Amino acid sequence: MSKIIVGVDEVGRGSLIGPVYAAAVILNKNINKKILKDSKKLSRKKREKINNYIKKNSVWAIGKANINEIEKYNILNASLLAMTRAIKKIKKKYEIVLIDGNKLPKISNLKMKSVIKGDQKIPEISAASIIAKVSRDKTITNVSKKYKKYYWNKNFGYGTKEHLNAIKRFGVTKLHRKSFKPIHNILSQK
Repeated sequence: MSKIIVGVDEVGRGSLIGPVYAAAVILNKNINKKILKDSKKLSRKKREKINNYIKKNSVWAIGKANINEIEKYNILNASLLAMTRAIKKIKKKYEIVLIDGNKLPKISNLKMKSVIKGDQKIPEISAASIIAKVSRDKTITNVSKKYKKYYWNKNFGYGTKEHLNAIKRFGVTKLHRKSFKPIHNILSQK
């Protein structure tokens, strides 16, 4: 009998805006694992379609850490907090939690293992990366309607040339992570 695995991944660590998201996923036995890939290797349309498929054929949960938590604890610890929140929402019994990367959240009495490039190797982590990415992208796309000049609907808050130029032109918003170097540098020049 195979182990019941929870796969966990986060998204949004490198973004200059908004919350960091994590997802935790247990795949149903009958799911087609061949279609599960690292979310970054899928087109947006394909990612959204697979996201819906995973959600219908899995036990899953989302965890978030907001901007204030990112500023207070730093991005790594905020990511681990988002992961902890996602894991704790999973109510089905499981044997092990596999987490993308090289850091683990501190949750007592839980068997966990970090897997470098896990989103490319472990289907449960790939599924988590897809759900986390689609969920965060939806949030950022909604917010971008209010902040059209920053093109978040295209760059999702990452430090693209277009986004950095918009910050220089229109300023830093309440959604920007002030402790992040590009934002901090812009603010310290003023």
